[in-house]
Amino acid sequence: MRQSRAEIAADFLMEVAGQALPGERIGSREELRSQCQVSVGTFNEALRIAQSRGVITVRPGPGGGLFAAQPPPMVRLGNAVLALDTDQTSVAEAIRIRNALDPLLIEDALWHASPADLAAMRGILQDMRRAADTRDAMAFMHANWRLHAAIAAVSPHPVLRSLYTSLLDLIESHTLSILPDQEQALPDVFARRHALHAALVEAIAAHDRERAMSLIAEHDTADASANEPATP
Repeated sequence: MRQSRAEIAADFLMEVAGQALPGERIGSREELRSQCQVSVGTFNEALRIAQSRGVITVRPGPGGGLFAAQPPPMVRLGNAVLALDTDQTSVAEAIRIRNALDPLLIEDALWHASPADLAAMRGILQDMRRAADTRDAMAFMHANWRLHAAIAAVSPHPVLRSLYTSLLDLIESHTLSILPDQEQALPDVFARRHALHAALVEAIAAHDRERAMSLIAEHDTADASANEPATP
């Protein structure tokens, strides 16, 4: 899919910031907008994208402008990287514990998911598909987490439900952006993740325990490196 002008301008800003030292001024808004050759509205959108990815900060007033940001803490999540607003250790630990609880929740979902529960899961899968098609990494990941929350909601065990959703909330609330890991293309990664989750929901619907457990093991194996900090 073609990038928008704002995305191209954001890539330029991130490249310039990547060549500067953390905290170094890279130019004024107008200087950089002129280099990007875009309108004020497009540049503002590009700046929003670059800021959401934690690579640029803006300082107002005399001596202000755009500055290279200190790289945010990160953790790996399969073939993606979560850029965080807080220490990566707590988020990585939350991912590790969440993965350990997944088989328990899948076991519950196999025998307690109602037709309405399954319809809700399939609706979320459609949101994941749309986000993958539009290359909206944050929308995809938020839909992914909503699907896991929907599976957890089926469990008849309130302590397990509460613990799992609290872990999801912690991970989601501290995620600034989603980036590819080791040069992986996020659209390809998300297409594979969508297919895996779709197959998991259908295994739950069919009460196919062996298939469901195999899929969740594959899912959590892909996330296994999340307990190690990613190198910015």
